Amino acid sequence: MKKLLLSALAVCAFTFSNAQETETTETFGFAQGDIFVEGNLGFDSKNDKNTEEKSNGFNFNPKAGYFLSDDLAVGAELMVGSTKGKDIVIDGMVMASGNDVKTSNFGAGVFARYYFLELGKRFKVNTEFGIDFGSTKYDDGVDGTDDVKLNGINAGLGLGLNYFVKDNIAITFGLSDLVSFSSEKYDFDGAENVSEFNANLNVLNNFFTDAQFGLLFKF
Repeated sequence: MKKLLLSALAVCAFTFSNAQETETTETFGFAQGDIFVEGNLGFDSKNDKNTEEKSNGFNFNPKAGYFLSDDLAVGAELMVGSTKGKDIVIDGMVMASGNDVKTSNFGAGVFARYYFLELGKRFKVNTEFGIDFGSTKYDDGVDGTDDVKLNGINAGLGLGLNYFVKDNIAITFGLSDLVSFSSEKYDFDGAENVSEFNANLNVLNNFFTDAQFGLLFKF
């Protein structure tokens, strides 16, 4: 259902953009020297009365970029998030069940974005390659115990869409990565490094699995 709704939204936006082309003289898109800021903010809340499991969390992902040419931009990003609940799971094991457990994460990275396709005047399609370094801290809510940290590096090549509602404001759609790699390790004794590589070969079915929405402002 989620993928169906997102696909319908994309089709509606494309149809609307074509209908608006003859009604405006505004120019949509980017040029060399443009600067943009972009970001998405998400919240989630869970309350399972069957298991009495509750959790609340948020994530914030701001970006800023500079266009080296009309089609190519480079930039930097931050990733901040936090979740609070009763249980925490590490490597399939429930840790500190019943306590107020808090998970907080922070990361920073760089990216390069290339715009290669226009669908009408307002819809711009891009591919983006990014590398980021991050750390997640698990606080088990028990005094006198050490917090557990997970440190890692992630890299990915994905697709994105921008729909311009005005010449300097666009709605952004970040779709699933085509290719991704991650390497992570917990900081407790005996922990081993875990590496993972994924290639999204079934593109049409998996595009909207991890879709993210945000806003972009061009200067």
